[in-house]
Amino acid sequence: MRSLQELWSRESLRVIGLMSGTSADGMDAALVEISGHGLSTRLTCLGFVSVPYSDQFRKEILRLAAGDAGGSRDLCLFSFLLGQLSLEACRAVCEQAGVSTESVDLVGSHGQTLYHAPDAEPYAGRMVRGTLQPGEASVICEGMRCPVVSDFRVRDLAAGGQGAPLVPYAEYLLYRREDQTVGLQNIGGIANLTVLPRGGAPEDTFAFDTGPGNMVMDQLAARLTGGALRCDVDGAMAAQGVCSGELLAFMMEDPYLKRKPPKTTGREAYGASYVDALTEKARSLGLSGTNLMATVTRFTAECIRIAIRDHCTVQPDCLVIGGGGSRNPTLMRDIRSVLTIPVMLNEDLGYDSEAKEAIAFAVLANECVHGGCNNVPSVTGARHPVVMGKISI
Repeated sequence: MRSLQELWSRESLRVIGLMSGTSADGMDAALVEISGHGLSTRLTCLGFVSVPYSDQFRKEILRLAAGDAGGSRDLCLFSFLLGQLSLEACRAVCEQAGVSTESVDLVGSHGQTLYHAPDAEPYAGRMVRGTLQPGEASVICEGMRCPVVSDFRVRDLAAGGQGAPLVPYAEYLLYRREDQTVGLQNIGGIANLTVLPRGGAPEDTFAFDTGPGNMVMDQLAARLTGGALRCDVDGAMAAQGVCSGELLAFMMEDPYLKRKPPKTTGREAYGASYVDALTEKARSLGLSGTNLMATVTRFTAECIRIAIRDHCTVQPDCLVIGGGGSRNPTLMRDIRSVLTIPVMLNEDLGYDSEAKEAIAFAVLANECVHGGCNNVPSVTGARHPVVMGKISI
């Protein structure tokens, strides 16, 4: 088992970042070589895999993430099972990259968000804020025989922040430019925007969730196909439909779009209840399934447009799209149609769009073990910088 002292003495570390997002479709694992930390961070991606979850496990994630189901037994067993699946993803990315698991120095694991309450809710006679990302790190640590950093979000929340988004710190280290303001739009289950002002410091960075990304589209795809599909593959259903102006106007009344950052959202806002109401509205308008999907796809693009127009104090010169949504040609077409700035993919800059968030948690883990503050208070609303992550060793 590697000690922290051993990691501090290395010129570079081999780190795995793990991410299981709000789409709940699988575990992403990125293997990277990192030298330095803070502003001296340099990184090379050695491998990336996305290991899909079984239908049974995905249903369990969605059941528990609904916020009104599950007890202590469920949460206990879920956390240990996700720890085992995380370990399997670590081994899979090592195999894909052609390296031994023994050569890995560190793992950064996000876990799976089951509940996120950045705004206080009544509980047991008190008003309480909280966030929950289980996925037992000790299982990963025992299997990989190296330190594991996990449970990142809670420290920022304790310091008064929203506990999200966390990726902007890594984005600042990897994407900042002296001559251009860069917008980075990640489209997972939830879509989030980071803006890196030209020549800016970390505290100049701002970011927030723009609204639903793939989450509503994915739920609709499952409903429209009787569970045969988890998502609208290649945006095919949306491409066959026509956006409904009336339904889109109804969706644009969403109060989240008017809220000022810092702000985050998730399945508690855009889960099954939201899709129920949306489906009922579409039914009252006589919309076909493909027209409904086309409208929902356009809504994700409109959320991004509104976010840039109304909530960016510094307008980006370009927008770089990452996440699973970047693989949806219909969504990408809609985004380009509503924006006036150049829109590109992470691949245009030499990065993997789908690996971005997993890579970010490798970077955040590297900062944690070196004692570096790895949140961005200007993004999360925290009172001060903190070192996020709990270390298992």
